Amino acid sequence: MRPRADNRPARRGSVQPRPARTVSNPPALPDFAVSIRGLTKVYAASGGNAAPKKALDNVDLDIPRGSLFALLGPNGAGKSTLINILAQLVIKTSGEVKIWDIDLDRDPRHAAAAIGIVPQELNIDPFFTPAQLLDIQAGMYGVPKAERRTTELLRALALSDKASSYARTLSGGMRRRLMVAKAMVHNPPVLVLDEPTAGVDVELRQQLWAYVRELNRQGVTVLLTTHYLEEAEELCDRIAIINHGKVIAAERKEELFSRVDSKELVLTLARDLPEVPASLRRFHPESAGARRLKLRYRPSETKVSEILDHVRAAGLEIADLSTVETDLEDIFLQLTRRGAASA
Repeated sequence: MRPRADNRPARRGSVQPRPARTVSNPPALPDFAVSIRGLTKVYAASGGNAAPKKALDNVDLDIPRGSLFALLGPNGAGKSTLINILAQLVIKTSGEVKIWDIDLDRDPRHAAAAIGIVPQELNIDPFFTPAQLLDIQAGMYGVPKAERRTTELLRALALSDKASSYARTLSGGMRRRLMVAKAMVHNPPVLVLDEPTAGVDVELRQQLWAYVRELNRQGVTVLLTTHYLEEAEELCDRIAIINHGKVIAAERKEELFSRVDSKELVLTLARDLPEVPASLRRFHPESAGARRLKLRYRPSETKVSEILDHVRAAGLEIADLSTVETDLEDIFLQLTRRGAASA
């Protein structure tokens, strides 16, 4: 599957396409696939004693074109509200949203054509086949029959053998993949995946991510929300974390990881260790068995060689050693707990 040559959203039925440009003067691609400024959403009070709920609080967020971007946060942090605003299912209270440099307020139809949304909920009519559902979805976006990619999408998502089966007979993983296919029928340059692997087994999850990576290599910008932090860590090049309606981090993955200046050195000793030497207590030692010792340190302040010098000076013989790097879960917990404490 290939994006449009100029990477513009596919044509919609009731929307006049933008004027054609000559090959010698191709349209400039936006720097940001999604650009958000001052986005705020306040839900009105729903009960007699209830107060209005601020789901998003003056959010600024840029998603670079071509990135594989993760939006993470605890339950109730505001992720779903933000995505539903992009999908035009929720009306924002204030702020500016641009999708593929198209203002959501000024040109909602072209903004909708520039994005494909895969929601958490499985909204598939059980009485249609996957092929019929993709054709219907493409028709709703005004894609002419000659330009529809139903067969291509079904093949790409390993659903060809189910093309003529009723959707109600599909497994949960197949339905998830069918939702991705529905989101791509109009060939949007931006794809949003909201918890796409919830309830999907390992093999199907790997197939889905292989397809998402391929889309990204072809130029599609992918925005992912997931509670599987290891997925975001492995897949994404940029990560934003939202908590209590505010973006508390948004940067390249490597920069985010450098925020937490902490590592562990795990030593396996040649002999039992009855007591931790006093000279190692500055490294916050933790016994993990008679012959295993964990030492914590800050890479910005201490080199591993210095720790090993202290270990040898204490008369300990090392049989094996390993280091434990900070992972995304550590960073996520530190940042969200810090935010909760200041809220």
